[in-house]
Amino acid sequence: MTVFVKDLIDHVRVECVYCTEELLQKEITTADITRPGLEMTGYFDYYSPERIQLIGMKEWSYLMSMTSHNRYQVLLQMFQPETPVVIVARGLAIPEEMHRAAKENKTAIFQSQSATSRLSGEISSYLDSRLAQRTSVHGVLMDIYGMGVLIQGDSGIGKSETGLELVKRGHRIVADDRVDVFAKDDVTLWGEPAEILRHLLEIRGVGIIDIMSLYGASAVKESSQVQLAIYLENYENGKIFDRLGNGGDTVEFAGIEIPQIRIPVKTGRNISVVIEAAAMNYRAKQMGFDATKDFENRLARLIENNKEAEGIE
Repeated sequence: MTVFVKDLIDHVRVECVYCTEELLQKEITTADITRPGLEMTGYFDYYSPERIQLIGMKEWSYLMSMTSHNRYQVLLQMFQPETPVVIVARGLAIPEEMHRAAKENKTAIFQSQSATSRLSGEISSYLDSRLAQRTSVHGVLMDIYGMGVLIQGDSGIGKSETGLELVKRGHRIVADDRVDVFAKDDVTLWGEPAEILRHLLEIRGVGIIDIMSLYGASAVKESSQVQLAIYLENYENGKIFDRLGNGGDTVEFAGIEIPQIRIPVKTGRNISVVIEAAAMNYRAKQMGFDATKDFENRLARLIENNKEAEGIE
């Protein structure tokens, strides 16, 4: 996904000090941020000019201790044509030499009132999400009781119809048919709709419907963490399905594994209610309430009591 300087400044709290429409269209190619303290001493080995340059109090203080000439020469080396943007934190004053270097090498300057560490975190979080490699998967992504549930299954099994019923039961839809998933960090999987399909749902026999228009803003969500995968499959006699909930199946997307539950579909089963129960049960397990373990403990106690009653060692 392409991210421009304009996209970034629309999502973080900064003010333009020096920027033009041309500079706002510069592309940001990496989520890495440089705080150029070492570079200000004149050491430019391994310098990465394609990164966003963030100047905080330490860098600013060192910069202001230089003579005007040295300050301009260092900034001239720092601000390269490929540098997307320079951001000065804490509302620190912008020296005149920085303006000159930015204009000469066509680099935008922005100023923020935020603390440097907080600003760095906001920028990194935004860029990590926008620049992460997307993987498209077939399914319906729902927000059920605040938890992202990815519903998958064979074509025509009723994923979209199940998503519609879940919307009517008060849950929110994130994406239908195509879900773009990406790793937000090393352990968090995130999902969002393809732009062309946002808020849309396809029901066979009816066509494409706009969930936002029919059910309101409370029925949709722009993106969601993906915490649980549900796979719907046709019920077949003789096929074994997990009955205790201790299967422990997982599925991997974008290098991250999430738990997966396989649910058989047959006439008469209310799949949306079953998925609601599966989501609530998963949340309960995350909070330490495991009905399967509770049942196993009760069974073990019952067996032990029977042994004692029969006098078996």
